[in-house]
Amino acid sequence: MSSIVFLNGDFCKEEDAKVSIFDRGYLFGDGIYEVVPVINGKVIDKEPFYERFNASMSKIGLKAPFCKVEIETILDTLIAKNEIVEGGIYMQVTRGVAPREFYFPENTPTTFMAFTFKKEIIKNPLADKGIKVVSCADIRWKRRDIKSISLLGQVLAKEEVHQKGAYEGWMVEDGFVTEGTSSAAFIIKDGVIITRPLSNAILPSIRRKLLMEYTKAHNIKVEERLFTIEEALNADEAFMASATIFVLPIIEIDGKPIGSGKPGPMVKKLREMYIEAALKEANA
Repeated sequence: MSSIVFLNGDFCKEEDAKVSIFDRGYLFGDGIYEVVPVINGKVIDKEPFYERFNASMSKIGLKAPFCKVEIETILDTLIAKNEIVEGGIYMQVTRGVAPREFYFPENTPTTFMAFTFKKEIIKNPLADKGIKVVSCADIRWKRRDIKSISLLGQVLAKEEVHQKGAYEGWMVEDGFVTEGTSSAAFIIKDGVIITRPLSNAILPSIRRKLLMEYTKAHNIKVEERLFTIEEALNADEAFMASATIFVLPIIEIDGKPIGSGKPGPMVKKLREMYIEAALKEANA
């Protein structure tokens, strides 16, 4: 059965959703996107999602065609129409359809679309087994704080990761880990969580933001600083975090085990914290 998507004010079957070849998202990658998790049929992490969405829009000079309440209604309607209990919603805004000129077109409506997908998040089997990561060069542009739809750097990195048989890649620039190809990166040493500070070099991860709040509430120490792959290999534990996996333990980097080579106790605790908060927000 085809799913129902949202495009420029209309809900329609996915096969009926069409965008012009002159859309600037198609021609230039001129747009931004967001992915939000759905738990118990409800969007969670709403406020940080809207905050980052608006920040990305502002940084590239876009204005959303719908207000916050309207967007929330769109997302809730998509969840209901597609009977999504657990999974996520992808939402994208581009600068719209215009002749192929680099400068911003005037009075051009944006293109706004969203679709849902089902995914097991709470009982993800990888949480028990752990995942393997490989390092790769970070070849992306210098404004990674914007959640841009221009993802060729990540596509190339993801393919490298896939060819090497790993689940995720940790991108490295100037000798230091920036972030995962589609996730935030963390290591743990002597009970301290270490993660890179926010800057234009990385995306302001919502999972990172919320984990920082949870760790503060539980008196868990966090250091925001640069770290290398070598330091990660000597860590006690490591993990990744993103919208539809929450927290997953990393048991191997570049073929070498992290700690015991099995998911560690602190990552398990952090995942439990996140799930508890998510279920509470979803009234599950």
